[in-house]
Amino acid sequence: MEWYLPLIWAAIIGVAVAMYVIFDGFDLGTGILFPFAGSERERDQMMRSIAPFWDGNETWLVLGGVGLFVVFPHAYAVIMPAVYLPVIVMLLALVFRGVAFEFRVVSRSKTWWSVAFTVGSTLAAFAQGVILGRMIEGIPVSNGQYSGGPLDWATPFSVLCGLGLICGYGLLGATWLTMKTEGPVERRARVQAKIFLALVLLFMAAVSLWTPLMSPRIAERWFSLPNFYFLWPVPSIAALTAYLIWRWLDEGRDIGPFLAAVVLFLLGYAGLVISNFPYLVPPTLTVWDTAAAPASQIFMLLGTLFLLPMILGYIIFVYWLFRGKVAEGEGYH
Repeated sequence: MEWYLPLIWAAIIGVAVAMYVIFDGFDLGTGILFPFAGSERERDQMMRSIAPFWDGNETWLVLGGVGLFVVFPHAYAVIMPAVYLPVIVMLLALVFRGVAFEFRVVSRSKTWWSVAFTVGSTLAAFAQGVILGRMIEGIPVSNGQYSGGPLDWATPFSVLCGLGLICGYGLLGATWLTMKTEGPVERRARVQAKIFLALVLLFMAAVSLWTPLMSPRIAERWFSLPNFYFLWPVPSIAALTAYLIWRWLDEGRDIGPFLAAVVLFLLGYAGLVISNFPYLVPPTLTVWDTAAAPASQIFMLLGTLFLLPMILGYIIFVYWLFRGKVAEGEGYH
């Protein structure tokens, strides 16, 4: 049982991260798209489309962060010094975005709060991409401690990942708006979704080529035999999913493009897991190397198994209650 506990917790944290990326991704993407709206009235419509959902999406970020801290304390102690600055930027940007969201509703002049919402959303997305890039590149560890510098995360690859995640969230936001809005906002979002889809594919291709060239370990994982025979469906399904997004946008479908964009994200996430598992701190520390005592893992697991159904039930209820589209100048109907 002790051997399986870190795997169970790795799966829980992995699901929490994936849920956060999907659920918070579309509202961060909506903020990224704010400058392209035609008027504050259209921005009001965009914001109302995410208003019932956005403040509950960070639940998954909290679950992932707290789970890492409690269940994999050694990994937390190594990862945090490596990415302190981007983590701080991300958290401050999320706070800034939340404040802008609330104050924009009651402010007489919405312009600067709209700017703040866009800046917070974009910075949060970029910081998350930088953290991801740092993790993929690998974190130097010596004697069980982080042995790099405070700015080692600032590399071209991390910047590439940061820009790529901005485009990815932009795609989620645009497809969300095609599903949840009407009128000019929806029509513009369909065009924006195609642009962001093309950019996402370019960034995914760049990362997919860069990582095996940068890391022989990742290259062996993907291209050695028989691994290649089992893993080739991942990029193939991703290409098919991208084609479906484009086609469904042309056909005027509402729900299909968003769901396909989610699948595209999950396929990219699966590729990262395939490249790095079982390393929690690539390329040296595995989930077993960094796990807490079994008693701590079991204690946390009991509480998590009790809370997860409540969280999922709340999410299902809210998304069902606020189903439908948001018309310009109106709420959900």
